[in-house]
Amino acid sequence: MIRVLNLWKHFGDEAVLKNISLVFEKGRTNLVIGKSGSGKTVLMKCIVGLLGADSGKIFYDDREFSAMGFGAKKSIRREVGMLFQGAALFDSMNVSENILFPLNMFTKMSKGEKEKRMEFCLERVNLHNVGHLQPSDLSGGMKKRVAIARAIAIKPRYLFCDEPNSGLDPPTAILIDKLIKEITEELNITTVVNTHDMNSVMEIGDSVAFIHQGRLWWTGDRHQILDTCNTQVNKFVYATELMRTINPREKQ
Repeated sequence: MIRVLNLWKHFGDEAVLKNISLVFEKGRTNLVIGKSGSGKTVLMKCIVGLLGADSGKIFYDDREFSAMGFGAKKSIRREVGMLFQGAALFDSMNVSENILFPLNMFTKMSKGEKEKRMEFCLERVNLHNVGHLQPSDLSGGMKKRVAIARAIAIKPRYLFCDEPNSGLDPPTAILIDKLIKEITEELNITTVVNTHDMNSVMEIGDSVAFIHQGRLWWTGDRHQILDTCNTQVNKFVYATELMRTINPREKQ
């Protein structure tokens, strides 16, 4: 479980996060949604420590991450897997080397144990005999699956996914969603997903938080989001603002 309490973040005079409080539950896919510029990426960066919040608290289970020094934060980061928007594979490494990278950095496994774990992770994302390939040899969907394999290699307790379906065709996006949900349940980990893809919300949104203009505007699940009376959520879900742009004669 991850808890965020009264989190504020400014860039200059502009408040980008405004008193955000959220709970991300273990064993569930916790989605953060919102328009581009709403603050959801800044929120994720604050939670993992890539950005420092101005005030507020962040807890990983019962450990207050926001109050820790560099060394203590580093120990928690060893329990974190990251799936970046563009996969962020190392172009200079082949697939096997990419997955071995966090194992070499964060574990004391023997070479044989690392190789076995790497092969297991590739099998888990349904990739076979691709370890020798370079990232440039892979399709976009394969890159994302390799990135998932790398993210789970260290058996993380927490998994963060930033726009995991960005740039993927619908069938591949569904496959990635399914993998994220299955892995979350199998490993019983805390998974946080930033997305603006409503298909992902409806497929895997066990818990959904809607961020609007830096504030927490609504929380619920994938079923409740279709029935909410929250105007801003409905604009996001049903793209009413887009429809008004297309049909400027529609009454406001």
